[in-house]
Amino acid sequence: EIVLKKLVHQSPGAMIERLEQEFFGYGPLKHLIEDDRVVEIVVNGQKEIWFERDGTFCKLEDRFLTETTFKNFIDRICAESGTSIDLAKPFADGRWRDFRLHLACAPLTHCHYHITLRRLPEHPWTLSKLLECGWATSEQMSVLRTLVVKKKNVLFIGATGTGKTSVLGACLKELPDNERVVIVEDTDELPRPNSASTKLLTRPNPTPALGEVNLTDLVKQSLRMRPFRIVMGEVRGAEAKDLLLALATGHSGSLGTMHASDPRQALLRLEMLVQMGAPQWGQQAIRQLLHLSVDSLVVCGNRNGHRCLEGIHKVAALETFGFLLEQLC
Repeated sequence: EIVLKKLVHQSPGAMIERLEQEFFGYGPLKHLIEDDRVVEIVVNGQKEIWFERDGTFCKLEDRFLTETTFKNFIDRICAESGTSIDLAKPFADGRWRDFRLHLACAPLTHCHYHITLRRLPEHPWTLSKLLECGWATSEQMSVLRTLVVKKKNVLFIGATGTGKTSVLGACLKELPDNERVVIVEDTDELPRPNSASTKLLTRPNPTPALGEVNLTDLVKQSLRMRPFRIVMGEVRGAEAKDLLLALATGHSGSLGTMHASDPRQALLRLEMLVQMGAPQWGQQAIRQLLHLSVDSLVVCGNRNGHRCLEGIHKVAALETFGFLLEQLC
């Protein structure tokens, strides 16, 4: 009711524009989509819209006017992104405009439709830009560059929204033009560093006629594609076993991201993920594999809405009680 009153009191031109967006465009999301400072948009059904701008999460004082126009918007966004969502397939991931898209629908959500949009940078970060904006000190950046140039296997870790994928993309820009990289992802986010490189994307099981292609399948296929480096957008499941086996047998210089708040938590989580793919392996065998596969961990953080590098840690040794970590900077 409040939204409708505000609409009525707008000028005729503004009201017509808003109604055109409601029926044929992006409704109340139009200005959020056009604002480059908005990095994330969350839509909890027709009436609740939240967004993150300049590190602050806020509620939008607007909404879709009707369930019908909201459903029409869902149909438009699915058509434009090449995704679909229904009772048989209640979740969908994709890329829409300059955003990473996630969709969910009832009865698996509290509302009919749930949308999460994460903005992908129009001009991806470089290490030089990250240094200029104060993401890291010159010493830290020098250490990070050295890890990439010397082909160390590096995991970028941190919580959601700390810029792990953006930093990984910046590191890829440091690679020479003749170094072939095979990127493995769930959703199309990372840029190819050069024309010699390629990218593999997973495929869910949309129909019984089309089989699922998961990250484990893609890791195995990437080994037959002459990779100088293997890059995984996010390590999150049983594919960790095949990835670490590949890294331990000669594919140095590989990179990936993982959700973890600190290096020890990351190694513990990686150990658990490998166990999902190989439950018959003992703990010591898995830790030996981790020691052979992972050289360093880069911890990405977020302080008061400002992304930063919290530290770079080297996996120095493996003892009977666990891993020894050395902080490089």
